[in-house]
Amino acid sequence: MKNLLFIGDVVGSSGCDFLTSKLGAIKKKYDVDITVVNGENSAQGNGITPVSADALIRAGADIITTGNHAFRRREGAELFREDYILRPANYPEGGAPGKGVCVMDMGAYSVAVVNLMGTAFMDTLDNPFTVIDELLKDIPTPNIFVDLHAEATSEKKAMGHYLTGRVSGVLGTHTHVQTADEAILGGHTAYITDAGMTGPEMSCLGVEKEAVIERFRFHTPVKFKEATGSCFLCGVCVQFDEKNGKSHKIERIIMR
Repeated sequence: MKNLLFIGDVVGSSGCDFLTSKLGAIKKKYDVDITVVNGENSAQGNGITPVSADALIRAGADIITTGNHAFRRREGAELFREDYILRPANYPEGGAPGKGVCVMDMGAYSVAVVNLMGTAFMDTLDNPFTVIDELLKDIPTPNIFVDLHAEATSEKKAMGHYLTGRVSGVLGTHTHVQTADEAILGGHTAYITDAGMTGPEMSCLGVEKEAVIERFRFHTPVKFKEATGSCFLCGVCVQFDEKNGKSHKIERIIMR
């Protein structure tokens, strides 16, 4: 059995710093073999930059996934030349740099991580259900974990059931609030609707709460800033059989 650690959206410099301070202990506690971190909000003001990506790798991430803010920062586009930094695989072919799949050679076995983005209430990318069908034809390992970056819980649930028995895990990101619906679907596929976020806890999804409240109250333009204060880390650890890709356990993690 092997263990994959998946960390939900890391927000800003404080999220990166908190991840750095806690990740080593978490990896030791859960006997982690591979660590995947969603880093699409890791830069100050959202997006990902060389500085924030380096912070995630130095903290202990093996693979970085992203989402709708993948190309938010101009200086971050060059990052997607790296095999271990992913953007959603359903970006239209021929335009967006980078790729949506990373297959990591672990010696006696390999692990594939697929980054997908939902389309309900999001940008109208290619259909993620059609795209994953095509991708699965060519992935050379049964150990496949999907980061589905999506807004609608129904779309995430649908993808979880659609991929049951076909992948090792479907792990949701984007909404920054950890859900309590972790499960092993069909006795094979680890699932959670959202892994949560890593960053300032007393905030609105990592943003100063006062600014968000003002926006909701008055519907006028407001400049959002990263919140300050104490942080928490959210994610999941999935135990899987590296010989057949079957997941046996998924455990939610919240560290304050």
